[in-house]
Amino acid sequence: MTATDFLALSPWLALTAAVLVVLLVVAIHRDHRTTTALAVIGLVASLLLVPLAAGSAPRTVTALFSIDGYALFFLVLVVLAALAVSVLAFGYCNGCEGRYEELYLLLLASTLGAAVLVASRHFASLLLGLELLSVALFALVAYPVHQKRPLEAGVKYFILAGVATAFLIFGMALVYAQLGALDFPAVAAQLTASALAGQPYLAAGVALIVAGLAFKLSLVPFHLWTPDVFEGAPAPITAFLATVSKGAVMVLLLRFLLGSGAHGSANTLTALALVGIVSMLVGNLLALMQRNLKRLLAYSSIAHMGYLLVPLTAGGEFAIETVAYYLAAYFIMTLGAFGAITIYSAPANAGELDDLEAYRGLFWQRPWLAGVFTAMLLALAGMPLTAGFVAKFYLFTAGADARLWALLGALIIGSALGLFYYLRVVVVMAGTPRQQEAPPKSILAGNVTLAALTILLLALGLYPAPLLDLIRHTSLGVLP
Repeated sequence: MTATDFLALSPWLALTAAVLVVLLVVAIHRDHRTTTALAVIGLVASLLLVPLAAGSAPRTVTALFSIDGYALFFLVLVVLAALAVSVLAFGYCNGCEGRYEELYLLLLASTLGAAVLVASRHFASLLLGLELLSVALFALVAYPVHQKRPLEAGVKYFILAGVATAFLIFGMALVYAQLGALDFPAVAAQLTASALAGQPYLAAGVALIVAGLAFKLSLVPFHLWTPDVFEGAPAPITAFLATVSKGAVMVLLLRFLLGSGAHGSANTLTALALVGIVSMLVGNLLALMQRNLKRLLAYSSIAHMGYLLVPLTAGGEFAIETVAYYLAAYFIMTLGAFGAITIYSAPANAGELDDLEAYRGLFWQRPWLAGVFTAMLLALAGMPLTAGFVAKFYLFTAGADARLWALLGALIIGSALGLFYYLRVVVVMAGTPRQQEAPPKSILAGNVTLAALTILLLALGLYPAPLLDLIRHTSLGVLP
């Protein structure tokens, strides 16, 4: 490796250094504020090094990583989301019993895994990033370990994720046995539509790889773990799981489909379309019956991952632009929604406030928090003046350009169903309070984070041009 390679990898190296520093500090001196500050400093340092890495991009570092505008754009998105989760987690854990310093160590390690995924161009780095992301998440979901719900959720996620990893590795083995290659460009040179049709082992290998990644995205029929894990995990960790974990895997799936040539197979496109349709419909239909807000948002995330299969099926440069903008909007909306739950639940050390009835009359008790939560829910529904509206418009445009009428039909039906259950939450918050709430606990950092997310939500809805220009200039490097 050369000095230029190290410059290109500098944001990733900063994350790695942050993991090591927090590990050593926690071993020597346990202090919640110190650990949070170090985690935030490490994430900010990674962001500050992105322009330095961009000066060396595009660059292939060994056979494993492709440091290009695509990777750097999504690295920034992942790190910013992790930064927001760290701030929310500090306010959430600060008043709770027990020690939570290791949470930030695991959060940094999981973020590093997601960062590796967005730059992966080889099955080895794919597996390395995915396992680094997942293994840290097993423990994050189980926090705090003295409560039953998080521990149960962590065990469920651990067992089912292990099965998904087995599918993924077996699929890689089949592809390697047939092609003798593991990096995406070499696979693309040999992987054609005719090759997939004429070689059943190769087709099975690609199918297993996509199935393993579909589990991480909680696409139907690999979605059964999602509501239980989302409900059991602490609210800030659920926000991380719904955004950073799923977003990084979606970015990797897009690079794999377009960079390996698998997108050229009609069977692959048909399978993606079917999974997308079922995920949109099942996710939204099951969300209608939920009284627990975290389970409701879990099914909502299943539907949103199904929405993203519209541009993935369409393919092309416009698909990359659509996925990039939609993920940016989805990160803001989901972090804001779970952030509101996190702040509302933070004073309740006995357990989280995630039941819908606990939010009755929230507008009259905590109007700021209810207003932010409402804005995020309306954006998730795709209402105008929000980033969610522009994101949905891009989905419709990508689907219409590719004439994916069945997917567009499912998207319209799913969006209508989503509007109903999002508005139901808003109606409950506007109702008459059941009882007088105790004086709220002030969480300044969390409120500042929610304010920043709300500003971004409205800014990208009213004036999305700067972000779209940035995406066009950076994120189109995935195409060979």
